[in-house]
Amino acid sequence: MFDAETFVDEAVKGIKAKVGDGKAIIACSGGVDSMVAAALAYKAIGDRLLAVYVDNGLMRKGETDEVRCIMEGRTLNHKVVDAKEQFFSALKGITDPEEKRKVIGERFIRIFEKEAKDFGAEFLVQGTIAPDWVESGIGTGKIIKSHHNVGGLPEDMKMVLVEPLRELYKGEVRKVARAVGIRSSERQPFPGPALSVRCLGEVTEESIEIVREACAIVEEEIRKASAAGMMALPWQYFAVLLPARSVGVRDGARTYGRTVVIRAVASDDGMTAKHARIPIEALETISSRITAELGDSVNRVVYDLTDKPPATIEWE
Repeated sequence: MFDAETFVDEAVKGIKAKVGDGKAIIACSGGVDSMVAAALAYKAIGDRLLAVYVDNGLMRKGETDEVRCIMEGRTLNHKVVDAKEQFFSALKGITDPEEKRKVIGERFIRIFEKEAKDFGAEFLVQGTIAPDWVESGIGTGKIIKSHHNVGGLPEDMKMVLVEPLRELYKGEVRKVARAVGIRSSERQPFPGPALSVRCLGEVTEESIEIVREACAIVEEEIRKASAAGMMALPWQYFAVLLPARSVGVRDGARTYGRTVVIRAVASDDGMTAKHARIPIEALETISSRITAELGDSVNRVVYDLTDKPPATIEWE
């Protein structure tokens, strides 16, 4: 049986042994994986660790402010890097999901290399967990999707990786989070490439803003339904924006808008998942809010009932 306290002791020893007297930066998104990795690294090397959060313009509504508060609450050395223009420029014209992930992975690394050089660090700590490298085909050759922190790493990376959570699955990571007092331990998973993989087709600022607002509505209404006892809170729940347009009608006039997909799943480790059963009342509220609040941008909302497999949880 997995023992979180024992794991913490062993992980801290492992980080100390690898980093030695050196410095490290950690890629910190504010999610449970990166925050646990940050807590372990801080226990191991203290102020020789710098947490770097990259605002890539692809994050959820209010995410940057929330992550800044989380990092300040942990008394970590931390830095927020504004890289929105870099990411949108790098993603221009790209529609293939695998290419998106690799472009994003490389852009992250180039930013981290600069921050590491400025801090005098040669080590990069990541919150990589087992599904990341399993789905990226490492050791199996069966690629489901290249996770940006694994399959998206450039071969000429100038930092040494430290991945204390590499063999853990999400349920085990949450146990470690509780053991080290991470307040985001129950936070729902969020993909490393962020909203870029919830915006099918080319990533533009306009499309990201649409899916950001749609995701915020889905999250808010599902949390309300759960708090009201209408349903269990799913493991993960969000919106996806499709590139296809369809004809609709508003105020008696024709519209030609985009389609938003509601996605919610129940899972233990993210390797398999069942679609969540959202009450029709909640679905109706979500649909009404999205089509009303996003205006002519979206005129159709659908609900994804597919399990994993055959689908994945994210659409890209």
